Amino acid sequence: MILLRNTLHFCFVRGGPQSATTQSYSFRWNFQLLASQGYIVIAPNRRGMPGWGVKWNEQISKDWGGQAIQDYLSAIDDIAKESYVDKDRLGAVGASYGGYSVFQLAGVHEGRFKSFISHCGLFDMKSWYGTTEELFFANHDLGGPYWDKANEKTYTEFNPSNHIEKWDTPILIFQGGKDYRVPIGQGLEAFQAAQLRGVKSRLVYLPDENHWVLSGQSAQVWQREFFGWLDETLKK
Repeated sequence: MILLRNTLHFCFVRGGPQSATTQSYSFRWNFQLLASQGYIVIAPNRRGMPGWGVKWNEQISKDWGGQAIQDYLSAIDDIAKESYVDKDRLGAVGASYGGYSVFQLAGVHEGRFKSFISHCGLFDMKSWYGTTEELFFANHDLGGPYWDKANEKTYTEFNPSNHIEKWDTPILIFQGGKDYRVPIGQGLEAFQAAQLRGVKSRLVYLPDENHWVLSGQSAQVWQREFFGWLDETLKK
């Protein structure tokens, strides 16, 4: 990867949340393709990722909006100190938990980012808990249902929809029509909230996709919309 002075900067926020960022390829994420477009890509190994011990890996559970989000902010603040980074043109993208992270960052980033992209992200934790097909995971990682007071922080402070009044940054939202893990309502709620807040926003609906982007045709739509949005919000 060639780093260019005053180039654009791109923060990749990993899904999972207990999964590693490795050298891989998919129809959604291709770091080499991103770098070829003039972006510096940073993919922080935040709390919850494997490879740094069991304790580090487990720290994401019941703390989705806590230290892991601070790890992203610390990473962006650190890389922004470099002379080749344009601090006025920073973006963040992610899917699944990464999409949740984008929604959460949109309410707490305090002006760090100029553009966001979220795919199949969790926007409202209460409605997600009541609709996801992966309830066993919700019980493990969130602590259980929203009516249990022991989980109050998860559904209040760590709930992106509770920070919507602070949204002021352009955001592109992808949503699959057959996503039952993070059902379509999550993307629609986030988009409508952004629209009602007057935030520059766009919804790309992929009716035949689930929690990923699996078809070649959808991949072409994804890449066109993805880079078109970054060109529109970061390169201008």
